[in-house]
Amino acid sequence: TADPARHTIRLVLGPKGKPYRSLSELAVSLGERAQQVAFATNGGMFDQAGLPIGYYVESGQRGHTLNRNEGWGNFHLQPNGVFYGTGTQWAVRTAEDFSKSVSKRPQFGTQSGPMLVIAGKLHPKIDDDGPSRKLRNGVGVDKQGRAHFVISDAPISFGQLARYFRDELKTPNALFLDGSVSSLWNPTMGRVDGGPPLGPLIVVEKRNKAEP
Repeated sequence: TADPARHTIRLVLGPKGKPYRSLSELAVSLGERAQQVAFATNGGMFDQAGLPIGYYVESGQRGHTLNRNEGWGNFHLQPNGVFYGTGTQWAVRTAEDFSKSVSKRPQFGTQSGPMLVIAGKLHPKIDDDGPSRKLRNGVGVDKQGRAHFVISDAPISFGQLARYFRDELKTPNALFLDGSVSSLWNPTMGRVDGGPPLGPLIVVEKRNKAEP
């Protein structure tokens, strides 16, 4: 859980727009700054080169526009959505809602899909417990403004992940980040997941270095 009172959030792709492709590459590149990291995870859909295929903003600089195209795969299971924020204000919105409601560019933003929870209800096209089982992760923001990042320890369905955000974490909106490549870097646990190449990365850092 990222708490605005204790943490900052930023999106990272890689030096000069070249993706790191792994959390271990990110960890090495940060050097001493790695001590500030509370945790990091994969941060949205990307192409074969690791570049974002949807809305992407890093440090206030837009790397990709909002993608509302029709297509196949999880990203295009409409509605998809955007996780974004500036300072201590973070949110998840559907891409359509984001387009209509957000006029000022945020400090960070990443588009992924599908949405898992929309205004307190499960995505209409997600089964309660469908047959597809994969390692999956997602993010939701609760009414207190905290961002909850969830990664499964075993293969699960979309429905299981969505219900966890809705019923346990009470997040009105939650967004699927990815499946199969889902990865976590948690320095406190000594965990740095490997696996298939990644794209955009979400980095949660401690405001106070003494924070756990």
